[in-house]
Order: sequence, then structure tokens, then C-alpha cells
Amino acid sequence: AVYLIVQALVFSVRKEKENLKKIVLVECILFVCMVLGSITSMRLFHAKEYSSILKVAEGSTEDIPSVSGTSSIALMDTASAEKLGDRKIGSLSDVVSQFNVGEYMQIDYQNSPIKVAPLQYDGFFKWFGNHENGIPGYVKVNPVTMDAEYVSMTSKMKYVPSAYFNENLERHIRFTYPTTMFTNLHFEIDEEGNPWYIASTYTNSISLFGGKKITGAILVNPIDGTMTKLDVKDVPRWADIIYPGNLIVDQYNDFAKLHRGFLNSIFGQIDCRQTTTVEIKNEDGDKSYRTDYGYIAKDGDIWIYTGVTSVNGDSSNIGFIMANERTSETKFILASGADEGSGMHSAEGEVQEKGYHASFPSLINVDGTPTYIMVLKDDNGLVKMYACVNVEQYNMVVTAYNQKDAIEQYRRLLKGEISTEQANQETNETVDTSNYKEKEITVAKLEKIDISGNTYLYIIDTDQNIYKAKYADVIKMITVNVGDKITIKTDGTYYLYE
Repeated sequence: AVYLIVQALVFSVRKEKENLKKIVLVECILFVCMVLGSITSMRLFHAKEYSSILKVAEGSTEDIPSVSGTSSIALMDTASAEKLGDRKIGSLSDVVSQFNVGEYMQIDYQNSPIKVAPLQYDGFFKWFGNHENGIPGYVKVNPVTMDAEYVSMTSKMKYVPSAYFNENLERHIRFTYPTTMFTNLHFEIDEEGNPWYIASTYTNSISLFGGKKITGAILVNPIDGTMTKLDVKDVPRWADIIYPGNLIVDQYNDFAKLHRGFLNSIFGQIDCRQTTTVEIKNEDGDKSYRTDYGYIAKDGDIWIYTGVTSVNGDSSNIGFIMANERTSETKFILASGADEGSGMHSAEGEVQEKGYHASFPSLINVDGTPTYIMVLKDDNGLVKMYACVNVEQYNMVVTAYNQKDAIEQYRRLLKGEISTEQANQETNETVDTSNYKEKEITVAKLEKIDISGNTYLYIIDTDQNIYKAKYADVIKMITVNVGDKITIKTDGTYYLYE
């Protein structure tokens, strides 16, 4: 009996070793396949295939939205939308304690651009305590009017990315479509305001892992979990983001760099182009560069736009691309001039005493002239001004406190009716005082400065905050001296003293 037991143990050990060898062999084969697949998918071997994925047509300046269509241009960046959305949610105590706001997406809703973001569970325990009811709503932000709205739903969303276990949306999709590759999982709403999650399906058209091509989309109802898989041609018109902007930009860069071969893209770089990059600074002041793009609502779709420059890294554009995020239709528009970063710096320089920061601009056609239009924000991310910058001559800049005034003054500048200095005079400046709050300060310094024929009185308080007002509007300040404690009404930049 002991002999039989020993033989059984020996046989078991041998069998386990054989199984272990098989497992190791399979893992080695898989690893080799992944390495070979990655190598054979490289642009070095498939430059022509990569450069032909995105089809690019020739466009003209007529494709650029005209100045009359500026209501369809989303000037607000995502960071500003987040601040407005967070402020709206922060006023709802029952919501803010359990949920936070997810990623904002730029969509076309009832022929107007909006940014929309779902609420999401703030961690596992918040999901555990709320998952039986689900996510109660989503946030809409109008990037034209700068208004935020919280939409509360009667039926709650249960199948979402921030959920866990079988309610996790990616897992839910994977159970239904186990062999389908998908990406770009994001939130949208249809024309009736119903919530949807959309994932773009794709195949790799080059070797094992290269040449991502979008084939369609999976539309998921997050309330009941039902979903539909559709080809690109069958995706409903209200679904705006099937080809995400980052993918389009990457594919355009392949088109623009690799059309003469991989070696040319590295060495000779003849006729090589790329999308423009903008400078980003972190909290420590360190600089980095990344691709960015603006949004345009056009014919019920969302189009991205970004400049195209040579690969030598100068600060000029040779043209622009506009691309439809629903269909991937892409147009190249030949229009030389300053790149977006230069336009942003030019606008910031016009109001440098305020310390405002320009958002990434959009492109408009003003009387046949390609023009950057953008918002200028303070350090809190709040929109303070608008700016128009001429693409070809980026020293032609107009800033104003509302979009209409900026465009009107810019048109006069183009016609030669006024100079740049006159266009930026603050004579007709109107400042919204509805959000002013009373604040007690101690005056550390008073300074009068003449700007374009107007005298402004600046106050610096003991906390080194700077406030500005037209001297004529705060004439009672003549009685105030350094060291006095006074109560002003202010939005943090401008002030009133009554």
C-alpha cells in the first residue's frame, strides 16, 4: 500500500511538471507572438499603409465658419466647463456628497454645441451605498452662453464605467460582445436628452496591433443595460463622437509625415507636416507640449479643427484641418499664418496687466480673413474677455468684454477704420457688476495709470491683491489714503467704492 501511494505521488509530480512545462511553453509562444506582432506593426515597415488610413480632401476658406455663425463655436475649454459644472453640483448637497462629475464631452445638441458630463460614483463605498438606485443625472454646460445645468433623471443610470462587478459598463459590454475590440467609451445624450454611453468598435488593419480603423459603435442604454452594435453607416445622426479627435490627429500626422516613406519622415523630411502643439506649464513652471484642437458645430455634427505646421517646430501654420468626429471626413485648408500658440500669446500680451490666460482658439472666417477667436480667463478659470487675432498678421488683435464687441471692433480694424490701439480702447468698457461681493481691505498702495486716454485707479491691499476701476467711477477714492481700511465691492479684479 505504501509503495502504491509513493508511486501515485511520483506520477502526480511528473504530471504537474509536464503541465507546468506546457503552460510555460504556451506563455513563451504568446510572448513571442506579441513581440513579433508589435515589431511587424511598426511604421518602419508599413509607412504607406499608415499614411493612407485617413482620407484628406482639399478644402477652402469657405469651409471655415463665417463670423455670422459664431454662436455655433464652442470657445469654452474643458477646464472652464469643469469649474462651472462643479459649481452647479456643489449647490446640490444630496448629490455632491455621493457623486462627482465625470469627463466632459463636446457634442451637438439640438443644433447647438454643448459640453455634457455624467455624474459618477465617488469610489467603491459610494457605489455600494447607491447602486440600487443608480446615477441620478448629468451636467450640461453651454460653452457659448457659459451656463451650466444639472439634469435630474426619473430613471437612474446603473450600467456606468464607475460601477463595480457586473454593473461596470466595460464588463457589461464585454460579456455581450466578448470578441469585439472597442475604444472611446464615453457619455452622450440624444436630441431628447436621454443618456447613452457609446463605444467605438475597431479592427487593426496593419499586422496584429497597428492601423486602428473604426468599424462602428456600440450604443448602450445605461438605465437598463440594453445595447446595440452598429456599423459606421448605421450610427444615428445624434451620436457625435465615433472617431475621437485624438485618433484623427494621430492619423493625420501619419498621413502628413509618412506619405514619402518612413526614412524621409526621419531624415530628409521633404514635404513633412504635423498638427500644431501648444505649450503647457505645470504648477512648478515646467513646460511641455501637446496637441490640442478646437470644436465647431456644423450641420448637426461636431468638427474638430487644428493648425498644420512644418516639422521643424517653427511658430507658423501652413494651413488647418477640419475633421468630422462622426464620419471622419477631413479637409485640409491652405492658409498660412501664425500658429495657435502665437495667437494665444498675442491675445494675452494685449491684456498683460490683467494676467489673463487664453484658451485654445477656434477658427472663424471674418469677411474672408481667417481669424482666431478665443476667451481670456483669470487665474480662477473664469471667462473675463474675448479676443480676435488675425491669423496672417497676429499683431492685429482686438479684445473686448463680450464676443459681439470683439468681432465688431475687429471688422473695423480689418477695414482700416481704426488702429489696433483704438480697437482696444476701454472707452466703451462695460463691466458686469452683478456678481460683485463686499470685501473689507486695508490699502497698501494706490496707483493712477493712464490707458488709451482713460485714467484708472489701482488698489493694492495688504494681501497683495490688485483691484482696478476707472477713476471717474470711484471718485470718492480721493478721500482714501494708504493704510485706510475700506469696504469695496469686487469680483476679484474690478471694484466699486461707494
